[in-house]
Amino acid sequence: MEMNQIRYFLAVCQHRNFTHAASASNVSQPSLTTAIKKLEHELGGDLFVRDRAGCRLTALGKLMQPRLQKAHDETQAAKAEAVRHTRLERVPISVGVGETIGHKRISAAVERFRTRLPQAEIELIVASASKLLAGLREGEFDVVVTAATVSEDLYRIDQLYDESYKVVVSKSHPLSGRNAISLSTLAETDMLDRPNCEMRDALHRACADQGHELYAAYRSNRVDWLVELARQGLGAVILPTTAIPADRGLVSILIDDLEISRTVSALRYRHQTTRPETNDLIREIARV
Repeated sequence: MEMNQIRYFLAVCQHRNFTHAASASNVSQPSLTTAIKKLEHELGGDLFVRDRAGCRLTALGKLMQPRLQKAHDETQAAKAEAVRHTRLERVPISVGVGETIGHKRISAAVERFRTRLPQAEIELIVASASKLLAGLREGEFDVVVTAATVSEDLYRIDQLYDESYKVVVSKSHPLSGRNAISLSTLAETDMLDRPNCEMRDALHRACADQGHELYAAYRSNRVDWLVELARQGLGAVILPTTAIPADRGLVSILIDDLEISRTVSALRYRHQTTRPETNDLIREIARV
């Protein structure tokens, strides 16, 4: 006995008409009729008698109706209970990500994490460091991934990885064939500036110490916009390695005479309880 047979039987009981029951069940009338005949064969007798008004239950049909209705109701209740149980097992994790953090490493970690914990529902919010830290203190985020420097008195800090910076230009750019670029060369190049870059001030100070000044032809706080401008050959942009896309139209080049790098960390507010799942996600991001 199949559930669709029971469902079609109850539909005919309700509508007293095979055509109307088939329409209400979103099935063709021949399919409904076949299912009813199979059910009658299993139960050993006719369930309906057809007449000009439609159809009516036989004695066997009247006997089976409350039992099949109960079986249908219990099945529906079981499905609803399973849905409620599944929803209760959902594990929402809200992750704040600094707007200068490259997505490659985090997206790979999230994919691995959800493979192990498929009920995890991960929300990724990209914003400035100040907004993320405020949201973390207010409980909007479970964890924040950033390169910002913060106080250990307020936050639990897990260092995730260190990364260096490179110059990114289009493949057609005059600098694309070089293995390394000096600061003096960068000073003569149209730059694509990120005002929200954590290393921006350090880079400009290093240039000033050597008597150079970088010229920003374009500025944007959006990495994807700067990458597109670089792809169009409109300038060079300095990016952390995890933010450099795998793009055949782009070339990444080392900066000569200057070593700049940053540490990306996971932050949790000390006055907020951390769930084990959040700790697992942090460990996954830290994996090489």
